[in-house]
Parts: sequence; C-alpha cells; structure tokens
Amino acid sequence: MNSILKTLFLFFLVPIAVFAQELKPTDLIPFDPNVKKGTLKNGLTYYIRRNTKPENKVDLRLVINAGSILETDEQQGLAHFMEHMCFNGTKRFPKNQLVDYLQSIGVKFGQHLNAYTSFDETVYFLPIPSDNPEKLEKGFQILEDWAFNANLTPEEIDKERGVVLEEYRLGLGADKRMEDMYIPKMMYNSQYANRLPIGKKEILENFKYDKLISFYKDWYRPNLMSVIVVGDIDVAAMEKKINDHFESYQNPKNEKPRKTFDVPNHKETFVCIESDKEAAQTQVQLLYKDYGTRKIKKTIADLRDVAIEALFTTMLNNRLNELTNSPTPPFTYGFTYHGETFARNKEAFQSFAMIDEKKQIEALKVLVSENQRVKKYGFNTSEFERAKSDLMSRAENQYKDKDKTESENFVWECQSNFLNQQPMSGIAWDYEFGKKLMPTITLAEVNSYIKDYIKEDNRVVVITSPEKEGLKKVTEQEVLAAIAVNANDLKPYEDKAVAASLLRNPVNAGTLVKKETNDKIGTTTLTLSNGAKVTYKKTDFKNDEILLEALSFGGSNLYTNDEMKKVQFANGGLTEAGFSGLDQNDIDKFMAGKIATVSPYISNTTEGFRGSTTPKDLEYAFQMLYAYFTDLNFDASAFEGYKQKQSNFFENMMSQPSFYFQQEFYTYLNKENPRWNGIVPTAEKWAEVDYQMAYNKYKERFANAGDFEFFFVGNVDDATMQDFSKKYIASLPSNNVKESAKDLGYRLLKGDIKKVVKKGKDPKSNVTIMFYGDATYSPKEAIAMTALGEVLTIKLIEELRENESGVYGVSARGSMNKVPYGSYNFNIGFPCGPENAEKLIASALAELDKIIKNGPEEKDVNKYKEAEALEYKKKMKENRYWMTNFTKSFTNGSSPDDILVASENVKAVSAKEIQDVAVKYLSKDKTIGILMPE
Repeated sequence: MNSILKTLFLFFLVPIAVFAQELKPTDLIPFDPNVKKGTLKNGLTYYIRRNTKPENKVDLRLVINAGSILETDEQQGLAHFMEHMCFNGTKRFPKNQLVDYLQSIGVKFGQHLNAYTSFDETVYFLPIPSDNPEKLEKGFQILEDWAFNANLTPEEIDKERGVVLEEYRLGLGADKRMEDMYIPKMMYNSQYANRLPIGKKEILENFKYDKLISFYKDWYRPNLMSVIVVGDIDVAAMEKKINDHFESYQNPKNEKPRKTFDVPNHKETFVCIESDKEAAQTQVQLLYKDYGTRKIKKTIADLRDVAIEALFTTMLNNRLNELTNSPTPPFTYGFTYHGETFARNKEAFQSFAMIDEKKQIEALKVLVSENQRVKKYGFNTSEFERAKSDLMSRAENQYKDKDKTESENFVWECQSNFLNQQPMSGIAWDYEFGKKLMPTITLAEVNSYIKDYIKEDNRVVVITSPEKEGLKKVTEQEVLAAIAVNANDLKPYEDKAVAASLLRNPVNAGTLVKKETNDKIGTTTLTLSNGAKVTYKKTDFKNDEILLEALSFGGSNLYTNDEMKKVQFANGGLTEAGFSGLDQNDIDKFMAGKIATVSPYISNTTEGFRGSTTPKDLEYAFQMLYAYFTDLNFDASAFEGYKQKQSNFFENMMSQPSFYFQQEFYTYLNKENPRWNGIVPTAEKWAEVDYQMAYNKYKERFANAGDFEFFFVGNVDDATMQDFSKKYIASLPSNNVKESAKDLGYRLLKGDIKKVVKKGKDPKSNVTIMFYGDATYSPKEAIAMTALGEVLTIKLIEELRENESGVYGVSARGSMNKVPYGSYNFNIGFPCGPENAEKLIASALAELDKIIKNGPEEKDVNKYKEAEALEYKKKMKENRYWMTNFTKSFTNGSSPDDILVASENVKAVSAKEIQDVAVKYLSKDKTIGILMPE
C-alpha cells in the first residue's frame, strides 16, 4: 500500500517545483535550500534541516543502503537479525542500557524507538528531545554505535534468536503460505524471490556467529550510510556532531560491491492461483512489469511526466471507485497505479482488487477492461478537469501548511532522496511550479500515458482465495481468457453531469441566542435558537485544517434487543445511499477540488458526526452536516451493494485463527448478554438485517439537533463560524427532549475464567489476560490505571522479551470509564509459541504480582512520566488532541479546562497510587483467553 500512496501523491510530495519561463525541459530539478546535504570524506551522506514542528524535538535517522537482498545463502534473515542486535547492546550502551536510557528520557520502545529491514535497506528511527545538550549528544552516540559498535557477543546473539523466531512465527499463516508460492513468479528468476527479509527458520536457529558479524562488517559502512537530522536544532551544530561522530570511520579494504539486482523480463504471462483453508479474503493482482529499470527523476521534463502519471492514476481510480459504489460492485475495492514492485529498480503497471470469491474471473475482467477502455478511448475533458482540481487542492493544502509540517515528513523525504534519488525541491517550489505546469498538460498527453504499459508479455496475474468445499478453483486457462479482453467490444466511459449543489432543499436560518467565551482555553460557545450548542477553538497549529465533531447522548442502547439485532450491521451502510438525492458518485464528483468529509455514526451511548475540512471549504462541511441530519437518501439497491462488499470482506474471516479466537472468546464472555450478535455479520445475520428499520432509527436519532453539541477546532474565523452555525445548525429540527446515556446492565461474564480456543495449523498462540468490572469513576484512579499499564509494559518487555526471549511484542493497557457506567478494564496481551503460553502467562502475572505486593520501581514510574510529558508538550499543539479533550469532557461531564492541568496530574501520580489501583482492581478475578493451534 505504501507504494500505491507514494505513486498517487507523488505529485504533491516530490518536487514538481516552481515553473519559470527560463526553465527548460532539460534543466535539472533544484534542491531544497532549507536542507543542508553533505558527504563526509568516507562517503557518508547527511541531511540536516531545522524544523520546529514539534518544538524541542529532533528526529534522528540512520539509513543503511543494505538489506536482505545482499545476504548470502547462509545469511538469510541476518540483515533483519542485525537490526535486532543494535537494540541489544553497543559499546557505550551494553546489554539493555540503550533501551533503558531512552525510556528514561521519554522515548518509548516500539512506539518511538524503532527500525525496519526490507530487501534493499535497513533504517533506524530515533526521535529525542532537542532542548538538552546531553540528550542530543547521547542520541548521536547511539547512532554512531548502531552504525559501527554493536555488541555481537555469542551470548547476546543466542538470546535474541528466540525474539526473532517469535517475529518469524507472527508472519506464519495463509498469506505467508500463498506468498511463498507466488513470489517466485512475480519476481521471476531474480534474487528478490529468494531473499524475503524475515529469512529462513532453520538459518535463524542455527547460523554461526561469524555470519552475522561478517554481514555487519561488510555492509554497515560509511559509503552505504546516511544520517538524517530534522528538528528544532541548530544546523551548524548538528553538522559538527555528524563530523565528530562519523568522519573517523573508514570503509573496509577490498569492500564488497553494493550490487543492484535486476528482475529479468519474461515472454510468458505467469498465472498464480493460490488458495488456503485459512485465507480470509479473495484478492487479484495484475502486473505489467516495465521492460527497463526505474527511471530516476532528474529534470523538469521528468517532473512533467510525474504530473501526467498522477493525473492518469487519479482518473482511472475515480472510475474504479465509481464501480465499487454501484448496486452490483465488481469488487469491495480496487485500484491501479504504476510503481515499485518488491524490487527497488523494477516498476510495474499494477491493478489490485479485493473481490467476491465466487466472481474471481469477472472481477479480473473488469480490471483489464477498464485499463483497455482508457487505452482505446482515453478520458473525458470533465474527468480531466476534476483530476487537475483535485491534485491542485491537495497541493495547495500542503503548501499552506508548509511551515506547520511535522519533522518526520521531511525525514522520509530525505530518506527517499538518499535511497531512490527522489527529487526534493521544497514544498513552495513544488506548488508554484504545479500551478504553472497544470494548465500546460493536455488531455492527449495523459491519454497516451498507458500505451507503453499494457502489453502481452512480462505479465503476472496472482489470485489468492479461500480453499473450501463448494468453491471451484479457477484455472489458468480461464485467467488467460479473462485478460484477453477485446477492446473493440468496449464502449466509451460516460460521465454524468456534476450536481449544482450538495443541498436540494432551501435552508431557513435560525438565530444566535447566546455567545460565551472561555479565555482560559480559548473557546467560544454559541447557543442557537433550536437549542443546539456550537463550541469552537481557533488555533494556529495548522493553517489549512479544521476538525469537527458533534455529539448527543442516546445511541443504540435506546433500541430494544430485537431492534438492535436487526440494525447492528446495517448502520454502517446507511450513508452508502448518499444524501439530497445525490448518490456517492454524484457527491464525489461535486467535491472534486474541495477538501471536506463528514461521517455520521451511532454508537452504544451516543450519536454524532466526525469530519475535517479546510477554511476555504468549511461551508461544504456544514452543508454535509445539514444534509445528513435532514435529507439522507433511502436506496435499497445501494444498501445491497454495501452488503455485497461487506460479505466479500467478512465472509471467510472465521477461517483466520486470530479472528476466530476473538469471535469465540467474546461470544463466551457475552453469553449472558442477549444483545450480543457476534463481531462480524454472517450470512445468517445478514438475513436478519432490516434496512428500513435501520434507516428509520437513524432518522429518529438525528431528529433533534437541540440535543447536540458541535465542536470545531482549527483555523476558524469567528464571523464565519457564527454565520454558518446560524444558517446550517440553528435551522435543524429540534425539540426540548434531552437524552442521557443508558446503562442496559449487561456485563461480561464474571469469575476466574480461562477459555482456550483451538484454531489453525501453524504453531502460533495468542494470549489475552483481562481484569474488568464495575467501579466508581475517579479521574485520579484513571490516571493511575493508565500509568500501571505503561509501567507494567516496561517490565513485561524486560522479562518476557529480553530475559526469556519468549515474545516479540507484549503490552499492558489500563483504563477507566464513566459512561454508561463506572468501570475499569485492564488487558495484557502477547503472541507466542503454544509450548510457551502457560509459562509466559505465569511470568506476566508474576510481574503484575510484584507491583501489587511491592509497588512499581520509581525509575519505571519516572519513565512513564517523562514520556507523557513529551507527548503532552507535542499534543498541546495538535488540533486532534484538543478535539479529543472536548468530546471526552462532553461525555464525562467534566470541564474542558482540565486539559491545562493534565500534565501536572500525571506528574503528581505516585508509585503508591499505582500500587493501590493494582491492589484494588487486579487482585481479584481475571479472565484468560488462549488461542492454540488445532
């Protein structure tokens, strides 16, 4: 999916730069002047950029241009193993001191501190505070040690084998079995087919220490490295640190060449039809591989090609999206793009779809037909104009927030420049060039784009599906016949006229009754003539972002048990019908070039809306709110299309062991709850669904706007908010009824419970340990419960992962809720080997018991507080955090001003208070769920 997004948004994210009359097609793309790029004498490349979003923080990254593709036969999996070893001790930070130190300064292992290994690169992430010279220096010491000074002792290597094997175990399953079958054809005759980064189990278990050491020495060398520094820093000081820490290292004598591995072309069309009894979905992939290697974008002409590709991809995917919105959708979702395969230097024109297992050939034909339709007839002018408008609106959105862009985004841009030579000329340059370039691109240019990609050789078709009784497996002959579409049998695409408005009924504005301000948190609250309240907060965190939510108590808990079973799985499909007489495709076309989304929902205790927009398009968001309140369409055929897509997605979910476990486990715990209806709809459940009832219930839930409070956070204008609120919210229907959250009294099964569920043939287990029950809600205890989860996670990682090598990942989470009733919930979860499940459960509970008996260690409490302090500082400058505060305050009946003391409340929590909640809530009954293989 990353490759798809990269291709789709390349127009905005890579330089399409400022167009000037003097620029010629052959001119080179300029480099972003805000980035300091350099190369040390030993060949190490560095990038430095000052960026103050977020403040007092810097993102450090070490990029190694080496991955699993460079492994020998005896080293398969060791590029990834080496990544693990870098966290297990270095010269300056032996054993677990590295993770321990970073946690002490607020950097969480896994969430902040992380890394990945792919075929062609290994990348290490290190975000740290930048307002402390000692912490900054330690950060560079860590990068240096990762690069050159990892401790590769036999003891540490053998200890890590178990952790890496647990990560290997996580990847086992239907998808892995099918991937092993189709990759040799997809990456035919290439090294990529034989070098999956996770490696081979027998090698991970038995490799000699020198194999790992030689990989480290051969490939972790300066001329294959990049150090990236982006954040709230002084550029000159960072350049000096890079020199101080990295310039003295030399490349090995007689260094191994860093080969680039090709993917050979082939005359055949390879067809891979794979099925598995545990496969959850049916999918089809169609690849037309390029004959040549990936072209590096260097010139203005190259950027014109990028823009043409972005326009083409946008229009073709708009057509595929229209098909998914039809009453008889050919697939749940589908898309086409041109971009990377598994190989960095081999791209392909690719189509992908999740499909109905019974219509595999039909769906493949649709994908091929849409490609061929474009090749034969091209796109329409109306489609072309919408696509240009869409791309430019997104580019404008990025441009307006160019000074509010998160550092991490710039780090990724630098990394792409180093590894893939992706141009980076800067957001402002990109946008200005895009404005000038777009009008010069012709529809004929875009229509001709596909001609070189659709071919009859160098093709691969992959179909993966469940294996089950009654489902006929398609044949290679059927697949080859399906892709042999005769373009002469196709008709041109017909574009419908675009709607003139999102609303079809006149709006009779209401009035403003009262206006109140809260200077402490910078909010304004409007009380409107229909009783509705609108609270908004103007921020400067983003220039081109406004978030919106609306809330009212009530929800589906006000339905009878019988009604709930009939509407539960229908609620998600109500908006598929559209509004104001417009279907989803009409709405999508009207919204081309505009940025506004609004989605209604009905939860157990509330109903409401969530959405986002920009200052320029705010009125469209208000209109959507108005339409969803007053004019939701009823369209049985649209709902049938929704049911079909949902069935395609969920029909075989129960064949997936982890999902089957969740279903069985929670069905068991809810056996005293008459409303329990399963996690996902089955064919039997769909037969019970009543669309008309769901629609009527929706109208009932949204009949009274006077019981709602609307929240807006972002770059709002006071006068505009008042005008739109009076027009579109004060005009909504209302009555004097005020509803509240209803507690139905149903609870999960109580007692000391252990439920074992058997499913799957791979040696994989999953463990869930739960503590839950009723409790009087206390804000102080809620903080202590959250802290307990974080502190216990630290101890579980130390014990279950680092000491016992029994898990790859483990976490504990604690929370308390006030609505619809006071309650507490605490979960411990981890995947593991079936043979270790009981032992690891005992170890996890032993770590919890230590806290119950002795309280947490003060150093771990401080780690939690340090991480929360950093997060708080960052989040206070984010619209989403403020929105969450407003909706949480509404739900809990608390003051939104509490956000101002949230950090102080966390600082005040003591080890004794954490121990107290552990004793009070986690010393009693527990529920253990275990997934075991059959």
